[in-house]
Amino acid sequence: MVPLIRARRPRKAVAHPDGQEPEADALADLKPSMQSAVISRALRLGLRPFMHRLPDHPVSIRTARTAVDAAALLIGQHPQTRLESASIPRENDRPLTGELLIPEKGAIEDAAMLYLHGGGYIVCSPRTHRPITSRLSADCRLPVLVPHYRLAPEHPFPAPLEDALDAYRWLLEQGYPTDRIVVAGDSAGGHLAAVLTAELCRLDLPSPAGLVLFSPWVDLTCELSVECDPQVRDAYISPQMARRIARLVTGQDDPDPRLALLECDWENVPPVLIQVGGDEVLRPEAERLAEALTEAGAHCVLQIWPGQMHDFQILNRVLPEARRALAEVSRFVCSLLEEPDRGAVA
Repeated sequence: MVPLIRARRPRKAVAHPDGQEPEADALADLKPSMQSAVISRALRLGLRPFMHRLPDHPVSIRTARTAVDAAALLIGQHPQTRLESASIPRENDRPLTGELLIPEKGAIEDAAMLYLHGGGYIVCSPRTHRPITSRLSADCRLPVLVPHYRLAPEHPFPAPLEDALDAYRWLLEQGYPTDRIVVAGDSAGGHLAAVLTAELCRLDLPSPAGLVLFSPWVDLTCELSVECDPQVRDAYISPQMARRIARLVTGQDDPDPRLALLECDWENVPPVLIQVGGDEVLRPEAERLAEALTEAGAHCVLQIWPGQMHDFQILNRVLPEARRALAEVSRFVCSLLEEPDRGAVA
């Protein structure tokens, strides 16, 4: 087991309000729950073979989107949140749409979260990720903006980054100070959240208060995941499939250098929390990103959750590990905003 990695403290130390972070040994010794073991096995036997052979041409991708969005109609948000639509106006272009999840009680004043959903840059939407975005809104007591950023292959990079920048600027226009905005994302959305943060630094724009990454897809060349695949039992991600998708995202033989997170200049990056499952093929990528951030002098906490699969936090209604992980996110966010943590909601 790889223990919790703690990086160097930044200029402004960030710690949990009670002065405690989860002990490395406690996290490393955490045994997967029965629910987690059953779901992981079912996905590994049923979904992974299908995902590995999923065609990557536009028709099949549109079919997958339709199926995923149809299934998402059955998903509701956390009962302690309310849902509002968001429309972000843009010059000479259609508005950027999205969702805004708002906590019903005890919202932290003048603070918000920008959440970028996963889906390999080709599928999923704000609706599909309501189980995690609404839980974050309720636990962290923040309005959570989830933009419906453009997807590949119709809109390869940098279209998603342009949309993420527009969403971030919109929060600033709504009066949220940069040091009161937390950027978060999962999987490909975690990659996009990190790219956005690096781009803000590159453009000398104000950085957010912090960055939260769930199972981030760090290496779009997929070299690290291909090397790791024989040693892990990933529930559903195939590196070969990820490599095919990455070619759709980059849209060219000479990829945009901003996609290469491990080669970014991470100076002046805000504090970062990375959570990754111990049994997922993207774990080495998360470890390498944490090392790069640490070497740049950033404050980075990497939590490796033993026995967990990719994006396990989205299953917080059934997995106790997911609820505990999101409670850790709430503590981290409250420490960034210098707010008392009231604990995770039921």
